[in-house]
Amino acid sequence: MPTLRELMRTELVTVAPTSTVAEAATVMGERGVGSALVVEDDEPVGIFTERDALRALASDFDAPRQPVAQWMSRGLTTLPADADARAARDLMLERGFRHLPVVEGGRVVGIVSLRDLSAALR
Repeated sequence: MPTLRELMRTELVTVAPTSTVAEAATVMGERGVGSALVVEDDEPVGIFTERDALRALASDFDAPRQPVAQWMSRGLTTLPADADARAARDLMLERGFRHLPVVEGGRVVGIVSLRDLSAALR
């Protein structure tokens, strides 16, 4: 069974809490990813996903100019790099999210998507 270390993407896409929804969506689009870690003072404070962007745009016509801090998910759920891919997939399905930060030594070192895990577990 693969571990998250084997499957995670180590090139993290990050934005500041003050970045606008439009800025974050543009960065995510340019990098071809569905989420960006929201980082303040080198510490992750949340995650902003394509679902958050859609929720923002569907809720407020002015959302593109609002800070991602208003729309991001807080209280990151993480797993260690040596965690089993199947356990990570099950956790994500149970809690209803598609992007999972991976930690090692107390630091975020990567991210996996539900799509990454599903492909690896086929």
